[in-house]
Amino acid sequence: MYRTLKYIFFAFTLVLFVQSCANDLDLQPEDDRLTADVAFDDPTSYRAFLAKIYAGISLSGQEGPAGNADLAGLDEGFSNYLRLYWKMQELTTDEAVIGWNDGTIKDLHSQNWTAGNEFIRTIYSRIMYQVKLANEFLSQTTDEKLDSRGVDASLKAEIQNYRAEARFMRALSYWHAMDLFANPPFVTEEDPTGAFLPEQIQRSDLFTYIESELLAIENTIIGSKQNEYGRADQAAVWMLLSKLYLNAEVYTGTARYDEVINFTTKVINAGYSVPSNPYYQSFLADNDMNGTQNEVIFSIPFDGLKTQSFGGMTFLVHAPVGGSMVPGDYGINGGWFGVRTTSTFVEKFNAETLDLDAFNATLGTQSDWGLVGDATLNGWNGPDMELYETANNKYIIYANLVSGEMKFRFNEDWGVNFGDNDTDGSLEDGGANIPIEEAGTYVITLDLDNLTYTISPFDGDQRALFYTDGQSLEIEDISSFTNGYAIEKYRNVDVNGVQGSDSTGDHPDTDFPMFRLADAYLMYAEAALRGGGGSLSEAVTYINQLRDRAFGSGIGNVEQADLSLDFILDERARELFWEAHRRTDLIRFGQFSNQGIWPWKGNVPQGATTQAYRDVMPLPASDLGVNTNLQQNEGY
Repeated sequence: MYRTLKYIFFAFTLVLFVQSCANDLDLQPEDDRLTADVAFDDPTSYRAFLAKIYAGISLSGQEGPAGNADLAGLDEGFSNYLRLYWKMQELTTDEAVIGWNDGTIKDLHSQNWTAGNEFIRTIYSRIMYQVKLANEFLSQTTDEKLDSRGVDASLKAEIQNYRAEARFMRALSYWHAMDLFANPPFVTEEDPTGAFLPEQIQRSDLFTYIESELLAIENTIIGSKQNEYGRADQAAVWMLLSKLYLNAEVYTGTARYDEVINFTTKVINAGYSVPSNPYYQSFLADNDMNGTQNEVIFSIPFDGLKTQSFGGMTFLVHAPVGGSMVPGDYGINGGWFGVRTTSTFVEKFNAETLDLDAFNATLGTQSDWGLVGDATLNGWNGPDMELYETANNKYIIYANLVSGEMKFRFNEDWGVNFGDNDTDGSLEDGGANIPIEEAGTYVITLDLDNLTYTISPFDGDQRALFYTDGQSLEIEDISSFTNGYAIEKYRNVDVNGVQGSDSTGDHPDTDFPMFRLADAYLMYAEAALRGGGGSLSEAVTYINQLRDRAFGSGIGNVEQADLSLDFILDERARELFWEAHRRTDLIRFGQFSNQGIWPWKGNVPQGATTQAYRDVMPLPASDLGVNTNLQQNEGY
């Protein structure tokens, strides 16, 4: 799905039955559409069908925002692929809770779901529907069928590119199925059409199939950064292979970390870059053009006018807004008072300590100019907090200050001191004390050439996008939106604060970054630590690129001695939160079910461990009742 195709997302409809036992459930594709054979008589239908495959992640039906749904049996907004996948990956972890009482939705965070959970059932059906879309496209675009329709050579060549993308999208959905359900039903374009009961595939065999598909298209799909925005290319294939191999030990029992190094290195060398923009700008309404798109390897684009749905980014922008939050600040017409986070996740940021003295020493030469006053740690009697000279007569210091007053002075002697009579940033010899209104960490500069200074709050890790006004850190009542910090990650405004294209404020322009360079950097570092080869010094360089952006300077940089698997897991949370990675990460680190604890896991306020079998979701009970070829996952 990409900007050009947004104009034709709703143009293509056809009859497709999911080749799964989901045929006979209450969740099934509608059946009142054109047949595929008729639809493919139109040469433009190939591109339109490919658009439909991509749109299956972001949209929930044929009309938008609702009506003529792909699946029946659950509210169309709830049945959106991205919305459901995000819930599986985030609501089941320490990164997100939801206060709604819709059906069994709270069971996801409590980790007490059953095989009858309608949200699990619907992501299962949605995945199978996506697989069927790709299968149908591949079945309808064989050389034999293209020749029978008289498709000319130039279009046939273009369709070959489309086929590689369709295979990627099918591999992506099968990866989701393997990761969530382990042993799902399995169908390809080689299976018969019509209703039948598909065989079940074992997780290790599905791993081999996904791997073989991705390797087969690695050198036939359009090259890295050469395809239209939002469409898969070679780097997207490398990223999915990296994700596959990173979790290979979970999926197959055999580690493949050397392959993670191999494919993440290909991604890293493909021309993507960590932008200089502040971190938060990667998740705004113009994140396809504000510079942050240079980091994104595969996105799910949204347009407030062309891709309207009550799932996807509409959900991710509206649902986290509530309490005293002002909807207009997020480019929307109202919050949904739903999603927040836990204190366990907040502590990922609070637990980090920064060595200000060590960082200051990297900025320049320690000087005889310093800060003195009751706002400093040493009071008016000193010793002064010494500044660091970065250039001739230019000084800086990162300092922890308290509420009070301060001045600049030379060599800890009152013979030469500067204050500010008008608090206008200009210094006067012997001038008035400079007020510090509240305690905090500050960046302070001194320019003796111009006799000016600056005092700016330093807020630390800018990835801590928490809204705390009126919100409690701890969650006593999970149904109350003001229990738990809110998260401000996704907004429907651009870098200038201008609302997205939908003037109603319903549907955002913000794109979802499914794969981005930061993830490749962190996967490389983890694989290197786990013995996959590579270079730990390179890993430090990659991580510090992310932390430079996060802190606005090198103050948050780490050294090789700081690298550990615990650090990597926490850094992945800090960098990639709410991007649908957390559940998979926690399982890989053995922290998802019978180890990790966070508030309201196990349906108790303090949290509790759960059974290890919950690392895998259950196959829907309703599907098992139809398809006798399926066997339920252990524990359910």
